[in-house]
Amino acid sequence: MRPRILVVEDEENVAFVVCTALRLAGYTTVETTSGRDALQVVSADEEFDLIVLDVMLPDLDGFEVCRRLRFDRSEIPVIFLTASDTVEDRVRGLSIGGDDYLAKPFSVEELIARVEAILRRSGKSIESQLLVCRDLVLDDEAHQVSRKGKTVELSLTEYKLLRFLMRNAGHVMTRAQILDHVWSYDFNGESTVVETYISLLRRKVDAEPPHLIHTVRGVGYRLNSR
Repeated sequence: MRPRILVVEDEENVAFVVCTALRLAGYTTVETTSGRDALQVVSADEEFDLIVLDVMLPDLDGFEVCRRLRFDRSEIPVIFLTASDTVEDRVRGLSIGGDDYLAKPFSVEELIARVEAILRRSGKSIESQLLVCRDLVLDDEAHQVSRKGKTVELSLTEYKLLRFLMRNAGHVMTRAQILDHVWSYDFNGESTVVETYISLLRRKVDAEPPHLIHTVRGVGYRLNSR
């Protein structure tokens, strides 16, 4: 099961960026735009592993939402997002039960790193789990890959690419998404590097049937999990 994260953010653009980044990093997201809705969602479904909570919401602010969650004895970790980066706000957020505090504007890489750090402390990190697709296994703790029980030697970039595809198994990943999350730069229209490494991966882990890595013409690549 992927860790489930509740994103509470009323700015549409910010919510889109946060949810997209979290899903591409391997998390399942649920989104709401107000404090009251967030409390109702949590009350109806306690199966959240973390909450990304904007402070400036249209009804209850994020601090009040967190305070009520802690009053109800909810122990779901909370990361605050806010346009204010004052010491007073940081102290207030942490003192009422927040676990971290990220000021806008922020990089998605930093957000993902902080999410992973909190989930690692709570024992729910996706990086501490095996990724398995049929007979293909990636052990991220041991940094090992095997297919049909045989160890496969991969370069660091090949490993990162395979991990990204396995974390998003069953979904089509565009060349732009692959470039951004494996090579960490924006897509500029050149797809050769992605195609080259997909070809390398196919030779090393997908040479024999059943073939797992599939090209979706004109879009990108999908790793089949079934």
